Parts: sequence; C-alpha cells; structure tokens
Amino acid sequence: MTVTWEELGWERVAAGVGRCRLPVWDCTAGLVVGAGAALLVDAGSSPAEGARLRAQARELAGHRVTHLALTHPHFDHVFGAAAFAGAQTFGAVGVDGVFTRARDREELRADAVRHGLDARTAREAVDALVPPRHLVSGERTLDLGAGRQVLLANVGPGHTAHDLAVLVPGTPEVVFCGDLVEESGDPQAGPDAVPSRWPAALDRLLDLGGEDALYVPGHGAVVDAAFLRAQRDALAARFGVSR
Repeated sequence: MTVTWEELGWERVAAGVGRCRLPVWDCTAGLVVGAGAALLVDAGSSPAEGARLRAQARELAGHRVTHLALTHPHFDHVFGAAAFAGAQTFGAVGVDGVFTRARDREELRADAVRHGLDARTAREAVDALVPPRHLVSGERTLDLGAGRQVLLANVGPGHTAHDLAVLVPGTPEVVFCGDLVEESGDPQAGPDAVPSRWPAALDRLLDLGGEDALYVPGHGAVVDAAFLRAQRDALAARFGVSR
C-alpha cells in the first residue's frame, strides 16, 4: 500500500514535490521524487531528526534519498545531514569552510545550544558534520530521471554568505528558498548575514521562479511572488539598502 504525503505529515506542493514543517523551530525540509532518485532539501536539526526524514523520504519516494541540498549552514538545516551519508550532497561554494573551520564548527554548536538543542546532541551533530562534496558557484542542474530535473542556484549572499536555492520546474514551478524567505516571522539576520545583499538575493529568487511559482520558505507557509516582493522591500527598508 502506497503511503500518502499527508499520512506522514508532509504537504504535497506539486506532483512529486513536497515539504514538511519540522517541530520546535518550524524548519522546512523538502523532497523531490524522481525515477530511482530523490532529492532532499535540508536535513533537519539533529542526527535523529535526519534519520526520521530519511525513513519518511524513502516511504514517499519508494527508494532512498540519493541527493541532499543544504540551503545554508545553520544548525536547524544541517545537523541531520549525517543520516544521508550515501547521498550526493550539495551546498553553495564556501559552505565547506563553515563545516571544517574549528571556530565555525564551535559557533554552530553554540548557536544550537543557545536555541535550546541539547548540548550532547549538538556536540554529536557537529562531530558528525561532513562538508558537501559538490559546491555550486552559479547554477547546476540535477537529473533525477524520467524527465525530472532540478536546478540548484547560488543566489546569495543574504541570510548567510552561502545561500542555495532549489528550483523544481513544472506546473506550478516550486522554489525552495531556505531562510532567505520566512513566513512565520521576520527574517532572522544573525552575525553571518549580509544585509546589503539580501534584497538582491530575493530578486534572484523571483527571476528563478517567476510570477506564478510557489515559494517554499525556510520557516512558515508556502508563499507567492507578491509575498517575496513585499519581504524584499521590507528588508531593503530595514537595512537601509537603496533599490
């Protein structure tokens, strides 16, 4: 018997494309199903959460996750990545440094603990972090089989110095935005944000998806192009960026 997206607590966004809103931090994970291949977008906030995503994705796709795209290097999006050791992992160019530099790894751990992750879990997750093998400097197309292609685009900097978006062509087109876009609260700008470039990153997201796409934020409900334009203008005003 085939399990449905809804039965596992996932939202079906388009044919073969879905996402779930993970507990505690309301972080999004996405799934794109191909023929014998599957792409997961972001990996959750802990090794255990990553393992749950891996099991659910396998049920939905009918096969294992073969590709993992990390939208940016924050703990709630990457600490589950160790559960996908057999997958090809992608990130924006430069994100590998965040995963390997001792000071950045320590900041990832400390940030997770500040936000309420158990200290032991945070340490285990950092110790298990492996940098993505495939780094995207511009755009890269993945072939998931049976005509299913996905475009990875380095659209940052903005929320961080290493923001990756995922475009899934179709009707409708779907864009996974990471935390460049947030619906459930104001976009969070930490010390690794690049505020002066953030509005331009949202312009690139709009160029990718167009007027009729569905935009999946890193936190919150799926939104449309009008929401992105409003958030772009609000960020420009908030950070004093001339447009």
